[in-house]
Amino acid sequence: MFWVQLLFRHAYVQKILAMDSIIRGISKSVRHGQAACSRSFFSQCANHSARKLVLGIETSCDDTGAAVLDDSGNILGEALHSQTEVHLKRGGIVPPVAQQLHKENIEKIIKEALDTSGISPNELSAIATTVKPGLPLSLGVGLEYSLRLVKQYKKPFIPIHHMEAHALTIRLTNQVEFPFLVLLISGGHCILAVVQGVSDFLLLGQSLDIAPGDMLDKVARRLSLTKHPDCCSITGGKAIEYLAQKGNRLDYNLKHPMQRHVNCNFSFSGLQTNVTKLIMQKEMEEGLQEGQLLSSVADIAAAVQHAVALHIAIRTHRAILFCIKSGVLSPTNATLEWC
Repeated sequence: MFWVQLLFRHAYVQKILAMDSIIRGISKSVRHGQAACSRSFFSQCANHSARKLVLGIETSCDDTGAAVLDDSGNILGEALHSQTEVHLKRGGIVPPVAQQLHKENIEKIIKEALDTSGISPNELSAIATTVKPGLPLSLGVGLEYSLRLVKQYKKPFIPIHHMEAHALTIRLTNQVEFPFLVLLISGGHCILAVVQGVSDFLLLGQSLDIAPGDMLDKVARRLSLTKHPDCCSITGGKAIEYLAQKGNRLDYNLKHPMQRHVNCNFSFSGLQTNVTKLIMQKEMEEGLQEGQLLSSVADIAAAVQHAVALHIAIRTHRAILFCIKSGVLSPTNATLEWC
């Protein structure tokens, strides 16, 4: 089956280094741990008729999340605390602030998820927590709290690579068989891979510099979109998308990156540099200082969004052709899903 998933959507220094060291150490054994936990966990599932219940904990960036699921993928209870408004006012995510907000909210978020599910900690079969990739300070909060729960209730611990988890999410809602092609796009990543199993991924391409979400956020800040009356309360990437609908992308010719590189990798730093030069040029033409809104802001947003989308589409198309030609995936019964 040929299937493509599109997923859009720093005394601190020593602490960071210490936590980063812990996370790296755990990360080295993530795959071994996942395999061991999977063998143990699923062998229990095979030997017992009672359903298995897992508490999932996520603190990789700026949201504190928790959910309880059963072995059929049903979400029995979930809770989320978003930090978006706090970081929006600061012009971006500040790791120490994110860490503190995670510490303040993780206990109540986990309690809410458990209460909603009607499941007590003693009834859990395992606890699964994001251990990489992400902000070390944020990851550390979830990891530390999870290990306390694991010790207190004597439960198996499943370390999670959250980009792998993103790739597998679709199997919770759709009947998708391995292998399938996945495109993961976010503020921190841009990855094309063939998902061959729960912890078996064939990497076809990735961003060689910055992620598209990060690039769009930086462009939005350079355009001072928080000063736009329609964008003062939304994040950078969303602001770009909103204004792009009102603009004319044809007013500016922003060439998509890496046109001479015949592979599936991505690059967005060069595009960001070109957009910054364009903004500076328009500011000079309009007699504006940095921080003032350009009259052509919607057109620039439209051109930027188009260039990013075109670059991603071309690389994805190349990955599809490679998968078909190499026999990695079958071209029959091809479907496209958004998640």
